[in-house]
Amino acid sequence: MSDFDYDLFVIGAGSGGVRASRVAASHGARVAVAEEHRVGGTCVIRGCVPKKLLVYGAHFAEDLKDARHFGWDVPDCHFDWQRLRDNVLSEVTRLEGLYGQTLDNHKVTVLKTRATVVGPQKVRLADGTELTTERILVATGGWPFVPEFPGSEHAITSNEVFHLDSLPKRVVIAGGGYIANEFAGIFNEFGSKVTIVNRGDAILRGYDEQIRDRLLQISMTKGIEFRFNAPFKSIEKQDDGSLMVHLDNCDPIAADAVLVATGRVPNTKGLGLEAAGVELDKDGAVKVDDNNQSSVPSIYAVGDVTNRIQLTPVAIREGQAFADSVFGGKPTTVDYANVPSAVFSHPPIGAVGLTEAEARNKLGAVRIYTSDFRAMKNVLAGRNERALYKMVVNAATDQVVGLHMIGPDAPEILQAAAVAVKAGLTKADFDATVALHPSMAEELVLLK
Repeated sequence: MSDFDYDLFVIGAGSGGVRASRVAASHGARVAVAEEHRVGGTCVIRGCVPKKLLVYGAHFAEDLKDARHFGWDVPDCHFDWQRLRDNVLSEVTRLEGLYGQTLDNHKVTVLKTRATVVGPQKVRLADGTELTTERILVATGGWPFVPEFPGSEHAITSNEVFHLDSLPKRVVIAGGGYIANEFAGIFNEFGSKVTIVNRGDAILRGYDEQIRDRLLQISMTKGIEFRFNAPFKSIEKQDDGSLMVHLDNCDPIAADAVLVATGRVPNTKGLGLEAAGVELDKDGAVKVDDNNQSSVPSIYAVGDVTNRIQLTPVAIREGQAFADSVFGGKPTTVDYANVPSAVFSHPPIGAVGLTEAEARNKLGAVRIYTSDFRAMKNVLAGRNERALYKMVVNAATDQVVGLHMIGPDAPEILQAAAVAVKAGLTKADFDATVALHPSMAEELVLLK
């Protein structure tokens, strides 16, 4: 029996921490995990899961209108924000229970409290209790970044947006990334007046330029307004409780809610990592090697707190790799090439591999294939909204190095297509595949 209280102490019970905890325990380790908020972490509690449920709810706004073109006598419908909000939060609570049950089934000790690092092999709980552990895993994720400006305290983040008492009639969203564009689509479909304010000159940096331009065009057609090159100056609360947003280079904007979606930062503040000798980068992320090990040999980190790729499935892979390597005797590293991603905007985006610009910079000669079309459903519904599929091919090898899509169900289609990109298949392989007709996905094997 080890002289330590635990073989592994995990700080943070999000997706990465939970996976690492249960897998390490299944390998025979004595594991404890501390979580100061709720078991499940950002994705389950205040991130992708509740957001996707809101996205589903928002889609009904267009589906109900479209149904009339398909013969359904749909009356004018009233949207009840509080009912959806409460149903979503109930589902979150159910999932939290399942995560806790999983940990319990694997005999992982769950400590619902804050824990900090006080040494290479020692942690301190909020009540002052100190525990020893052979290894520490930091899996505290990320936290919304809110720029400092006068009145910033009146803004909310993606942490609070799921708990709004009522649906705001006017929403200003700061940022141009996936969170900003996703909530812009959600609130717009629910009937709010939405304005996206971005300090830069483009949305969705990192995604293919053609795809993000198409989203901008469609969003503006749907009534979402954009203000570019407009940093926040201040937010002023009015006597009636509304907000006045003051910007550089733009007129003030009146709002009932301001959502700041300007990115997320590693959640390492106050954890005691630097005092324990753990090296952090300029953004506060834990620096780790390919084995998720920090500069202190007994301290590891996985997930968004390392600021490698801030995606839930990546955190899960890292947690699995850590536990298998350290406790399972199966050395494993995560392959970060061709990780697929999605933006659940209206319409959604799916992407994997190199963008056209990245491919030209890296490979030189590339071939681009596109399909710009109206989905069959949109045609009958009288919607002019067009989907765009784009394939990036290495001209020297014919290998497909990137797929980028915007349109209905793009993420669902992209997940299967990502397997082909990951496997290194060629354009000829796609061409040799018989189309599944009629479907939107068939466009991938008919690209010209």
